[in-house]
Amino acid sequence: MAFLNKDERDALLDEIKDKNFNRIRNHLYAKDQKGRLGYYRNVQESGKWMTRYILEGLGTQVTVVETLRDNARGNKKEYVMEEIMVEPMPENRL
Repeated sequence: MAFLNKDERDALLDEIKDKNFNRIRNHLYAKDQKGRLGYYRNVQESGKWMTRYILEGLGTQVTVVETLRDNARGNKKEYVMEEIMVEPMPENRL
């Protein structure tokens, strides 16, 4: 499978930007059979949870940035999607 160029990465971003977290995951895994989870809701910045999917067959990595919404009802955490980044991997020079 060929690596994605800039236009194809932008098209991928347009495809997933309106989906929720689980639909993004399913879409990305269906897109690339070699895809894997880089990290799941890892805090690398204060107040931001990041999940990274590595699409090795497409030479692309997708990072989903979420924030935690205060939920007054119960103990269930509620994450709000803040940003989605679709970036080339170092071996992808397209």
